[in-house]
Amino acid sequence: METLYLLIPLSLMLVLAVAGALWWAVSDGQFEDIDSAGHAILMDDDAPAGEADAPHPGQRTHDS
Repeated sequence: METLYLLIPLSLMLVLAVAGALWWAVSDGQFEDIDSAGHAILMDDDAPAGEADAPHPGQRTHDS
């Protein structure tokens, strides 16, 4: 019974801390644009279109 006097206030403080962190994140705009990072990786082009088929130095081509 004595441990409940300690655990109940600690759990209430933990709930208040989590609720405060969630409130801060929502009001600070952390959840405004959650899709752009997922779309950015799909739109990534590593090399320009003309250089994608060029052989690397020292690489043999199909003609030789």
